[in-house]
Amino acid sequence: MDNAKDTALEFPCQYPIKAMGKAADDFDSLIVGIIRKHSPEFTDSTVRTRHSRNGRFISVTVTIEARSREQLDSIYMELTANERVLVAL
Repeated sequence: MDNAKDTALEFPCQYPIKAMGKAADDFDSLIVGIIRKHSPEFTDSTVRTRHSRNGRFISVTVTIEARSREQLDSIYMELTANERVLVAL
């Protein structure tokens, strides 16, 4: 499969992945663990967390060096399959 035909992205590239869920102490660890399965080389320095204004929700953004569209699809499929993840962008 030719990645150039499937997406406007050129691989490898820096790609931010954001997941949102209800605030919990371990939500960021959950997201990092899922993404690390598919992109083990990213560092914790690329992880950013942000709580909603009322503190009920949290977003976790991890920037990885994406190698392929298939890699990104696998990450998003696993994130969205997790019941604790409300949204993955």
